[in-house]
Amino acid sequence: MKLSSLLDRFNEPETLKMAKLGRELRAKGIDVIDLSLGEPDFDTPQHIKDAAIKAINDNFSHYTPVAGFLDLREAVCTKLKRDNNLDYKPENIITSTGAKQSLANVILSLVDEGDEVVIPTPFWVTYSELVKIARGKVVQIQTNLENNFKLTPQQLEAAITNRTRLFMFSSPCNPSGSIYSLAELEALVEVLKKYPDVYILSDEIYEYINFVGKHESIAQFEAIKERVIIVNGLSKGFAMTGWRLGYIAANADVVKACDKIQGQFTSGANSITQKAAVTALTTDLKPTYAMTEEFARRRKRVLEIIKDIPGIKCFEPEGAFYIFPDVSYYFGKTDGETTVNNASEFCMYLLNTAHVTSVMGDAFGEPSCVRFSFANNIDNIERAWIRIIAALKKLN
Repeated sequence: MKLSSLLDRFNEPETLKMAKLGRELRAKGIDVIDLSLGEPDFDTPQHIKDAAIKAINDNFSHYTPVAGFLDLREAVCTKLKRDNNLDYKPENIITSTGAKQSLANVILSLVDEGDEVVIPTPFWVTYSELVKIARGKVVQIQTNLENNFKLTPQQLEAAITNRTRLFMFSSPCNPSGSIYSLAELEALVEVLKKYPDVYILSDEIYEYINFVGKHESIAQFEAIKERVIIVNGLSKGFAMTGWRLGYIAANADVVKACDKIQGQFTSGANSITQKAAVTALTTDLKPTYAMTEEFARRRKRVLEIIKDIPGIKCFEPEGAFYIFPDVSYYFGKTDGETTVNNASEFCMYLLNTAHVTSVMGDAFGEPSCVRFSFANNIDNIERAWIRIIAALKKLN
C-alpha cells in the first residue's frame, strides 16, 4: 500500500511511544509505573464538572463557531488580564481541540517551505515535528544544564538569519522545568526587536505550575507584542487533559489564519468543554493552586531521592512537573546482559528491568538526558525510584 510521503517527514511522539510500551507490558500482567506521560493524576475540579453537566442539561450539543463561543473567548481575555495584565479582545483569541492543535494552527499559518524556525533545546517533542510537517527547517539552539537549559541573547542572535520566520519556546519548559525571569525575557526581547519579520511563539501551558514566583509572559513587552503568539490551554493547570481545550492569543491576522486552517481540520472545539472552560478560566483557582502545592511536595521528594544516585546530574526544576537529569554517566555500562549506550537504551533498560517508563532526551533535543515525570502520586513515585536505583546499581 502506498501512503503519503508526508508520513516520512516526521516521527511518532516518543512520549506516546513509551506509554504504549508500558501498556503492552501491563497487558502481560507486569506492574509498570508510569513516569513518562505529562498528565496530572488529579481529577477535574468539581465546579468545572458541574458547569459541564449544566451545559449538557441546557442542550449545548450543537456545532460551535470555529474560533469558539464568544463567552469563552471573553473568558480567555479576562484570564489574560487578571493573571498576566495583558489586554486582548475576543478577535485576538481562537480556541482549539487542545494546545497541540493550537501549535499546529500557528505553525501551518506562518511557516512556508524552507523557512527557518529557531527552537532552543530542550523542547517539547511536537515542536520540531510540526515544523517538518510544514516543510520548514528546524534550527536548534543547544542550551546546557549548567545554565539551567536557558538560551542566552547571544545564542538567539547568532541563530537568526534572513530565513528565520519564527522563534518558539516554552516557559515553564517541558521537559526541563526552566522558567525565564522577567530580566531574562527582557534580554531576549532586545534581540527580537531588531528582527521585525520574526514571530515569537510562547508556549505557556504550564503557567500555573510555577514553584519560584509570578509567571512572566513575553507578550508583556509592547515593542514585540504584535508578533507574539501565546499558546495555552486547560490540560495542565486545571487537570483537564481529556477535555481537549487549547487557545491562542495573537494579533487578529494570525487568528484569522488559524481560523481558516482549523475550519478545514476540526472546526470548533467540543461544545461542553467550552462551557466548562468558561468556568475554569473565570472562577475559583484554589484547586489549581492546591495541585501546584502538591507538585511542589513531589518535586522536593524526588530531588531528595536522586541527590545521592551516582552519576545523576540534575538542576532543581522551577516549574512544570518533570526532572530532566543528565544520565550520560551510565552510557557504556552493562549489567552483564544489557549494555546501555545512549538515552534511548537507558529508558528501555529501566522499562524492562525496573518496569518504569521514562522518555529519552533525544526526543527533546538533549541526547544526554532523560525526562521523568512527577505527575504520578507520591507512593508510585517512591516505588518507581526504589526500582530505578536498584536497576542502576546493576550497571558497571
